Amino acid sequence: MNFNSIARERSVIFIVLLLAIAAIALSGAGQFALASDKSPIKIVVLGDSLVAGYGLAPGKGFPEQLAVVLKANHDKIEIINAGVSGDTSSGGLARLDWSVPDKIDAVILELGANDALRGVPPELTGKNLENMITRLRERNIEVLLVGMKAPPNMGKPYEDAFNAIYPDLAEKYKLVFYPFFLDGVIANPKLNQADAMHPTAEGIGVIVNRFLPTMEELLSRLSER
Repeated sequence: MNFNSIARERSVIFIVLLLAIAAIALSGAGQFALASDKSPIKIVVLGDSLVAGYGLAPGKGFPEQLAVVLKANHDKIEIINAGVSGDTSSGGLARLDWSVPDKIDAVILELGANDALRGVPPELTGKNLENMITRLRERNIEVLLVGMKAPPNMGKPYEDAFNAIYPDLAEKYKLVFYPFFLDGVIANPKLNQADAMHPTAEGIGVIVNRFLPTMEELLSRLSER
């Protein structure tokens, strides 16, 4: 028996094993680096004063509070505030391309409240929203549609026609859908500013918490792409 030969063979095997382990480790590190370098999911909140942060301190608006809550479980999400106070569905359509630049993954579409307050024909509001949805879809941008409701003083026919816009569009285009942005805060003086129309920072917090399951549905849909 040649003990020197056996020792050499064992040394060669040992070195080969070490090299194999090192290769696997480097491969795993490379995969981790690629995962870590993955670009964040970019989501634009396109809407009016309800999301623009009207009457609120900086950082207390809907997009900002939503981003803070999401960060607890999703460190690769960027929420971009594209809310403009006083905006209508026509205004949103007119500024769509520059409000939603390239490399955006999804849009939270919250428009129509000012249309109802101004008595804009529901047919026009619906057409504007539909145009935005189709144009975003053509760019492979997912849409989360946020519903709004007409004030009762507009009359029953107007109210019925306007309120039907959002669920109808959500069904037609199979969108992720949040039925009513002000759910849980409307008519509550403790959660609204003095104008009784815009939520306080606390009211926005209530909206964000109610909105989270729908937001997770959007993120799940994006992950399946």
